[in-house]
Amino acid sequence: MTLFVSLKEAIAANVFDGDVVALEGFTHLIPYAAGHEIIRQQRKDLTLIRMTPDLIYDQLIGMGCVKKMIFSWGGNPGVGSLRRFRDAYEKSWPHKLEIEEHSHAAMANAYEAGAAGLPCAVFRGYLGAGLAEVNPNIRFIECPFTGERLASVPSIRPDVTVIHAQKANRKGDVLIEGIVGVQKEAVLAAKRAIVTVEEIVDNFDDVHPNACVLPNWTLKAVVQVPGGAHPSYAKGYYERDNAFYKAWDPIASEREGFQAWMQENVLNAGPEVFASRVAFTQAQK
Repeated sequence: MTLFVSLKEAIAANVFDGDVVALEGFTHLIPYAAGHEIIRQQRKDLTLIRMTPDLIYDQLIGMGCVKKMIFSWGGNPGVGSLRRFRDAYEKSWPHKLEIEEHSHAAMANAYEAGAAGLPCAVFRGYLGAGLAEVNPNIRFIECPFTGERLASVPSIRPDVTVIHAQKANRKGDVLIEGIVGVQKEAVLAAKRAIVTVEEIVDNFDDVHPNACVLPNWTLKAVVQVPGGAHPSYAKGYYERDNAFYKAWDPIASEREGFQAWMQENVLNAGPEVFASRVAFTQAQK
C-alpha cells in the first residue's frame, strides 16, 4: 500500500545501510531531492545502480555513502568527469569505491529481466567490445535454438528504487510524462519503491500518449517535492539548469570546497529548497 509521507520518513523507512539502491531518470526527472535526503540520513555501504550516474551520484560518493557503483556511463553531461567519483576510485577518498561497468543496452535489459523476475538478461551485445575483459558479470551463451552467441548479464533487482515524476493522484498512482528511461522497469524490479512528485492531483486528465502510469501497488511511498529533480528537468514544470552542471565542476574539483558546498546546500538544507532553486533558475532565463 502506498503511503503519502514526508521525504525524511520515506527514506528512513525504506533505505538502509548496505542496500542496493537505484536512483533512475535518463537526463529527465532525476531524483536529486531524494538523493540529498539519503546523504542527510548518512546511509553507508550502498551499492548504487544507474544507467547514467551524474551529479547526484558524485555527491553521494563524495559524502561516503557508496561502497560500489553499477553503471553504464558516468560523467557530468556536456562538461566532463565526475570529480568525486574519480577521487574515490583512483585515490580511495573518502574510501575505496568498487565499480561494475556495463553498456546502456545491458543495463536496460538487466532492469527488464529484474522486472520480470528473471535471474539474468540475454541479448545481442558486446560484440567487439572490451568490457567483458574487465567485468566478469558479462558472459556469453549459445542460443539453444539457433546456435547464436548472445551476451548475458545478471538481472538488476534493487532493494529500493527511487524516481521522480510529475504527478501522483490521491490513490497513489504516479504519472510520468516525457522521456521515460528505465524508471518503470526499475520500480517493478525493486523490493521497495519511492517516488517524489511535483504535485498531487485528484485525477490524471488529458494524459499524454507518451505517458507512463505506475499503479499504487508498485510503490511504498509517494512524496510531494516540488522542484525535486533540479538541476535536471521535469517536462511541463521546469527546464534543465545547464548553468549548475557547469558550476558543479569547480565545486567538486577540491575536497574542501566540495565539503563546504555540501554542508551549506545539503546537510543544512531540506527538500523545501528545491522549489526556490527552480524559481530562481527560471527567473534568470
